[in-house]
Amino acid sequence: MSSLEDPRVLFAAERTLLAWQRTSLTLMGFGFLIERSGLLLRYLQTQAGDPSPSLAAHVLGMTFILAGTVLAILATVQHLRVLDTLRPPEIPPRYWRALAPVTTVSTALLGLGLAAFLLL
Repeated sequence: MSSLEDPRVLFAAERTLLAWQRTSLTLMGFGFLIERSGLLLRYLQTQAGDPSPSLAAHVLGMTFILAGTVLAILATVQHLRVLDTLRPPEIPPRYWRALAPVTTVSTALLGLGLAAFLLL
């Protein structure tokens, strides 16, 4: 992909992955907020005498959480593909290239855990 023989290429790829990770975390957080606000609305409706559950908030919140999880996985796959194109001069000696992908996969696993927790 690159013939620059410059480690900044690797660092740019990592910054891009971490930007996608922040986006996936934002989607998961927004989904959690929507899902929990549905719980609050359900409580308020029960107090007002209308016990109808807020299924829409639950489904929409879970959709955002799962979208964030899928985004984290796809961003990691894309990053690993970019790493495969780098040549040895573009990678600093003893640099742990797996740190950013491991962090992003951990984020995806935590997103799955959050979705499982909210389904219980």
